[in-house]
Amino acid sequence: MAANLGYLGRNKNECMFDIEDNVITRVVKTTVTNRLVQIYANKNNEMIVQFVNSIPEKTELTEVVSFIWEWFDLERDLSPFYKMAKGDSLLEKPVQEFHGLRVIGVPDLFEALCWGVLGQQINLAFAYTLKRQFVERFGTSIEFNGKKYWTFPTYKQIAKLTPEDLGDIKMTVRKSEYIIGIAQLMNSGELSKEKLLAMNFKDAEKSLIKIRGIGPWTANYVLMRCLRFPTAFPIDDVGLHNAIKFLRGSEKKPSKEELIDLSLNWSGWQAYATFYLWRVLY
Repeated sequence: MAANLGYLGRNKNECMFDIEDNVITRVVKTTVTNRLVQIYANKNNEMIVQFVNSIPEKTELTEVVSFIWEWFDLERDLSPFYKMAKGDSLLEKPVQEFHGLRVIGVPDLFEALCWGVLGQQINLAFAYTLKRQFVERFGTSIEFNGKKYWTFPTYKQIAKLTPEDLGDIKMTVRKSEYIIGIAQLMNSGELSKEKLLAMNFKDAEKSLIKIRGIGPWTANYVLMRCLRFPTAFPIDDVGLHNAIKFLRGSEKKPSKEELIDLSLNWSGWQAYATFYLWRVLY
């Protein structure tokens, strides 16, 4: 749990959850209502989940556990990844330092797509600022102990907006158009997580890239963190390039050919390799 808490707590501008004394507090949407929950590890390193100031219905217990299971990618056995990484010159040190780290997901497809669009061609700190502005402008919140805990805006809500409605958020007009367009595709049913999960990796990637504002980087980011394809590989990611430069002690970023060659050893685990390399710097 420690490696995952370290990742989750790396940016103080995160608005979707709060971490204090190794306890994660966040809102989880259920089919009944929004529930505020706290997640922490006990002395046996077992994950404990408790509801804050509310008594859930039985169906909600399953929904919340399912969300957390997906958020932390708990279904996946990492033993084969660690076996591979021990013999990999780039991954050997990161897997030792961050052992136990999982690809922390973004289970909601609309949130994952928005986060991908918001992060395009800007630094991570500014992306978090845009995300906070967007969430606090259009999301809902639950207040507890003087703090607000936010839910991400729904695609149904954003689909009704125009770029002018997003004008007070410091993103480009084009990004506003992309996000509204994605919301409208989801609202019409043309785009959904279920449809993408029913496809193989290549078809899902092609479907995402067809969407205005979604290029190969954003598509693979979503395939990695929301749709959970282990072969997702954002090969053009600047953070990935910088991590490789750092680990090699090089001033030169790796070429695409080098990245393809490196990733041959990561076959079936490209998403996890990328995530661990990101963690070296972020």
